[in-house]
Amino acid sequence: YLCYRVTEELLLCCSSVVGWSQPVCLTGVVGLVVTPLTLTDRLGMKDFLDAICTLNTLQTNASALEQVRRERSNPELQLNAMRGFLERAGLTVDELDHLNIIHVTGTKGKGSTCAFTEQILRNYGFRTGFYSSPHLVQVRERIRINGQPIGKDLFTKYFWQVYGRLDETKDAHGGTMPAYFRFLTILAFHVFLQEKVDLAVIEVGIGGAYDCTNIIRRPWVCGISSLGIDHTQILGDTVEKIAWQKGGIFKTCPLWVCPQLEDYQVDCGPLHLGLAGQHQRSNASLALQLSHTWLQRRCLPDHSFPVTTVENNGTLQAPAFSPSPIIVKGLADAKWPGRTQTLKHEEVTYFLDGAHTMRSMQACVQWFRETAAEHERSASGAVARVLLFNATGERDSAAMLKLLVTCHFDFAVFCPNITEAIASCNADQQNFNVSVENMLTRCLDNERSWRLHNRLGDNEGTQLLIQDSLPCLPEHRGDTLVFLCILSALQWITQGRDSVLADLAKSTLPVKQSVTAKAAPLREAAEIHVLITGSLHLVGGALKHLDPASSK
Repeated sequence: YLCYRVTEELLLCCSSVVGWSQPVCLTGVVGLVVTPLTLTDRLGMKDFLDAICTLNTLQTNASALEQVRRERSNPELQLNAMRGFLERAGLTVDELDHLNIIHVTGTKGKGSTCAFTEQILRNYGFRTGFYSSPHLVQVRERIRINGQPIGKDLFTKYFWQVYGRLDETKDAHGGTMPAYFRFLTILAFHVFLQEKVDLAVIEVGIGGAYDCTNIIRRPWVCGISSLGIDHTQILGDTVEKIAWQKGGIFKTCPLWVCPQLEDYQVDCGPLHLGLAGQHQRSNASLALQLSHTWLQRRCLPDHSFPVTTVENNGTLQAPAFSPSPIIVKGLADAKWPGRTQTLKHEEVTYFLDGAHTMRSMQACVQWFRETAAEHERSASGAVARVLLFNATGERDSAAMLKLLVTCHFDFAVFCPNITEAIASCNADQQNFNVSVENMLTRCLDNERSWRLHNRLGDNEGTQLLIQDSLPCLPEHRGDTLVFLCILSALQWITQGRDSVLADLAKSTLPVKQSVTAKAAPLREAAEIHVLITGSLHLVGGALKHLDPASSK
């Protein structure tokens, strides 16, 4: 069994944070003790789980960390190293040319753009490959064939093929192995070649110029979605620096600016998008241009570039063509979980969006306010609004929380990206790069920021929770709690009113009576609306519980 050190101080801290009546030993979470699987589970899942656990070792292996340190000062080394790993895995850069690749980057919206594009071309009958990141529930989501994550058997088969070749050659290369994302990128290329896809839609990880996906030499078409400030330590702290990084995926080619979505000529009325939110309109337009250009090259190789017009600033404007019925249906059919997604479970409605930058949070707030208002108009009585939030890395949590204040939540709940405190296996969602102590500290900081934004005082929330002196009803909006894991937070928010979570009640740890009393408004409300945002990993952990099929 895989075990990690747990300090008594940490357990006491956890007990205080979530209001547990006594310190407990937690299992199945990052940095804590993993519950052993039953013999039947292990016999049925051994190879797949071994693959996932082996993959997770690439998050923190010493050679990977040394690569990061060495390459940070010389980004060109990143692509050279990636080419070397690709060759060691038995692949060549030339082979990637046969994948007829659509390569997409951008600060926000690149995943949604890829989802629209893949759906359109799949609707034409092409066999599609789609590589994206991060995953929400299972790592297999990152590598899709015809819109579906590859199966566990297929993942296991191809994983060991690639890992075996790299492991066999590491001694001759200083013991080096590719880091987590690099490995998955190589695995995706291998899967797409073996499965003989007609095309591969490839989403950049971070940036573009030095991203490991940029070993692609001859993409059929490239696209950049909207730009913003993110990953500044790697990409730079200005839009200009970030734009240079993103533009690094371009090869020698003409550059077009996409038209507005309403400019496209459609006989059946306004285009309907399968992904909600006004910000998806620009992503959809980019997807229309990417798929249209790809189809022209595939079907009319001598006429692969659309006719363009020149705007006053000298940029080329791509034409707003008339989409075919297949394309129109592709936009409407597109799905991209965890992004402006709504799930209604009886009296509880979940609004999930992995927004984690200022610009994306602005879009999230607009979407939530509009969508939640629609749901509230049809509610049978009073609605309680709850925010479930977490943010990671270098993101400015306080600034994002300030935007969320305008949504007027009755409660704000904070927890780390730990799916549950008691579990048999969470290998797909383990992150060994952040300690539990740091996660909890970040949550407490977020709670403090929220209270300051709502003028609730700096130290009332958690202190009152520990002292067991909370009033039964909140006297104002914005009351706060901090939980150790996502499942405990969801259980408290829903108060037994979501049957999907009811079966998981035995997996949560009991909280103090005062914390239960604090939830009186949630029990009394006709409906509960929950916005889950701030981190795609948080959204993924929530979906693991809210959509059980996503874990199968």
